[in-house]
This record gives sequence, structure tokens and C-alpha cells, in this order.
Amino acid sequence: MQNIDVNNGAGWRPVLAEVRAALAETAIKRDRAGGTAKVERDLFRRSGLLTLAVPAAFGGIGADWATVFEAVRLIAQVDSSLGHLFAFQHLQVASVLLYGSAEQQESLSRATVEQGWFWGNALNPRDPRTRLVPNGSGYRLDGTKSFCSGATDSDHLLVSALDPTDTLRIVALPTDRSGITVLDDWDNMGQRQTDSGTVSFEAVAVDGAEVLGPPGPGGSPRATLRACLAQAILGTLYLGIAEGALAAAVDFTREKSQPWPASGAATTVEDSYLQLRYGELQVDLAGAQALSTLAIAALQKAWDRGEAVTPTERGEAALAIATFKVAAARAGLDITSRLFEQTGARATAARYGLDRFWRNLRTHTLHDPLDYKLKEIGSFVLTGAVPTPGLYS
Repeated sequence: MQNIDVNNGAGWRPVLAEVRAALAETAIKRDRAGGTAKVERDLFRRSGLLTLAVPAAFGGIGADWATVFEAVRLIAQVDSSLGHLFAFQHLQVASVLLYGSAEQQESLSRATVEQGWFWGNALNPRDPRTRLVPNGSGYRLDGTKSFCSGATDSDHLLVSALDPTDTLRIVALPTDRSGITVLDDWDNMGQRQTDSGTVSFEAVAVDGAEVLGPPGPGGSPRATLRACLAQAILGTLYLGIAEGALAAAVDFTREKSQPWPASGAATTVEDSYLQLRYGELQVDLAGAQALSTLAIAALQKAWDRGEAVTPTERGEAALAIATFKVAAARAGLDITSRLFEQTGARATAARYGLDRFWRNLRTHTLHDPLDYKLKEIGSFVLTGAVPTPGLYS
């Protein structure tokens, strides 16, 4: 594994290519097996890529969001479960930067670099069962969180909980803290190696310095960019899966398919119906790719504004990201379900693993309803109102 030169903006690319190739080689086998991809997680740890979003001032690579999303998309093309975990690493890093005090931003970011932390997620905001209550000079954390992607084998967790006033608070805790139990209960049909199961908290001691803030999750307009970033990550994962699925289908058609007798074609790639269908899918994909560029640029613009970002600027970024996310989900679901029409019955053999693209995308696109994104977009079209900042918009 090569070492990343943090002073060279292109230094991450050959390292990512090496990691991507290793993931692609075992992706189908691991998808069948499920469970924790410990070897692959450690590969990311050794690569240095987990520090991609950590500011250079704190020892990280300090990449912009276009670079981070490009890296996520390239991984998702071959292995969306590991792409998901890789993306959520950067989401947790960004959450610290958005929610934490200046001291917390520096200390947690430097520890991420120096100790090689792989962050886990226990931030499901719709789960009210986790409570943070004062306890002596600190706090006590009790409850459970579901959909905790990457919690297994993580070094540190970000956890959301309600305090006695029902205010949402975010805490950063070592995963091995006494009272934290990561359950092995993720058995969904897709994203099978994201370990997105349950984490329980029983009388977990929390120091005051481990509670992020100010500003915390609602303390400033800039802090609300966390939801925009999360939604952009989801769209990028959808896009990566769609790209990977289409590429796999094209390879199968070129290398393994036989021309249908009635086509009159000497080779499969000369079949006019297949050319038509692949053209349709490519147009759908190209639209989502173009919207990705616009969405990430809008996010970066809002991010760069820092505390000066306005509600309108934030809302414009949210709308661009919502538009991209919907387009990527639709294109991806179309591509991953229709690819078998292009590849034929032979392609349904388990050894080819082409079904994993649909299972992964179908599972992930249920994360939050696309209808509400469309409603926000339609509201803007009709009234000019930008989305109200929330944990999903």
C-alpha cells in the first residue's frame, strides 16, 4: 500500500485505485457472505484515505468536496457497502467540524489522523429512545439506536440523543466505552456489509467535553449543512452503483452474451435493440452525472461561506442536492433492474453477482422517502420557498 503525500493534491488517486481494485476482486463473494468486512476496513485504515476530508491544518489531506465525492463514487461503483462506510467516515468528520467547538474540531480531527480512527454512525435522528441526562459533573447515556452504519469495528462513534428538554445533542464516544454494545443484527437484503444494525447504551458515562458544541446540531445556519452533505452522499452512492451496474452489464454483453438468432447480428454488440436500450440507460445516467456536478458545486459554495452562509444560499444547495439525489435514484433503479433485459438469462447466475446492484440500491434508496424531496422541489417551483433546514433536508 502506497503512502499518501498530503502535500500533493493527486497523491490519493493511485492509493484509491489500489484499494478499489482489491475491493472489486472480492465484492461478489463478500456480498454473499455478509457480515463485517474487517480486512477491507483495515485496508482503508492503512491507506490513509480516511483522512481525506480532515482539514490540512489538523494533519489531514484537506480535500474539497468534489474530490471526496469522486473518491466515494469510484468505490461505490465496485462495492457500495464499503463505499457507504467510506462515505460515512467523511460525514462524521464533517459533523465534528460543523457541530463541535474549535477545541473539539481540532482534538477529534487530529486524533482521527494520528490514531487512524474509523468512525461509526449512531445518529439516526428519528429514534427517540436514546437519552442524555445530567449525572454529577457529566452525563449518563441510555437507550438504543438503529441503522448504525459502520458501528462494528469502529474506533469512535457519533451518537445523537435527547436531553431532558428534548433538545437533540451529539456526543463523540470511543466505541469500546463501558456500557456500549454493538449488536450483530443487520440482515437486510442489500448493503450487506455496512453493519447498519443496532447499538445499545446502558448507563454510559459521558464527559461534558464529549458533547459537541457550540454550535451543536442547530446552533448556526452553517451547522445545518450537515443534512445537505448527508443527502449529497446518498445521491453519490446511488450514482456510483448505477455507474457500476451499467459498466458490469456492458462488460457482460461484450464478453459473454450471444446474439439472438432473430436479430440478424453477427455479434451481440451489433444488435440494434440492445444498442437502443443501452442508449436509453446512458442518457439517464448522463443526466444524473451532470446534476451531480451542479449539486456538489452548490454544496461547496455554501460550505466555503462558513458562518456567513445565508438561509437562501443554504436552501439553494439543498434544492440542487435534492434534484440530483432523485435523478440518481431513478436512473439507478432503472439501470439496475433493466440490465438483465440487456444481458439475458445467462446473467442471472449467482456467480456473476449482477443482482447485488439492484439489491443495494433498492435498500439504500429507502433511507428517506424521495417523495418529500420532490415536494420540496415542487414547493420551490410554485412559491419560491427554499426547504426549511432539517435533519433530512
